Amino acid sequence: MLRFMFVGDSMTIGSAGEHTWRHRMWQHLRATGTEFAVVGPRTALYGDSHDYAEPDFPQHHFAGWGEGWLHMAPAIAATVTETRADVLLISLGLIDLGFYTNAGQTAENVRRFVTGARAANPALRMVALPVIPNIRAESDAPFAAQVAHFNSLLAKAVADLDEPRSPLLLASVPESYDIHTDTYDGTHPNASGEHKLAGAFADALHQAWGVGGPYPARPAADPVS
Repeated sequence: MLRFMFVGDSMTIGSAGEHTWRHRMWQHLRATGTEFAVVGPRTALYGDSHDYAEPDFPQHHFAGWGEGWLHMAPAIAATVTETRADVLLISLGLIDLGFYTNAGQTAENVRRFVTGARAANPALRMVALPVIPNIRAESDAPFAAQVAHFNSLLAKAVADLDEPRSPLLLASVPESYDIHTDTYDGTHPNASGEHKLAGAFADALHQAWGVGGPYPARPAADPVS
């Protein structure tokens, strides 16, 4: 049985009234008959709320509002040891680039994170999602450039650090992801965005490792509850 841990920032932790893409991913893995558990040291949404749209699912995660690679890298070894996680699904970087570190510094924290995670579990599998440029990138050209540069450095780090015993995989941002229709504020996913983020990880897992299955296509008119 695989033990999955969601690692992320505000897009992953979610806030009151949301399903979160964690919930969508859990639903998908169950539907494909995957034997798995969801682990993590936290269960709350933003503000220590537990007001999930559908609370009847394993809410464990390692995500935080305003947290990034900078914050997770020093803590990941202890967290993997505590939870005995087998697979990390990681969506980090936007907060780092927006408030804490430049692209190069953020990429160094990616490498620190991977090193720490593997120290706790040398057979750990990891899937990382590139940073999706948010609404700030539309009006802040230097920030947009940092996002693009970091995504290039992330791809290089994944290629450098991938190894057979502990594979590291780069997921693909869904081509159809649109911050104006898949988020509620230009950054945080709404229902359709949650499905697309879950789909990015689900497709990567299935294509690379045969875990789960392809994420089901959703019609344009689907209300994405």
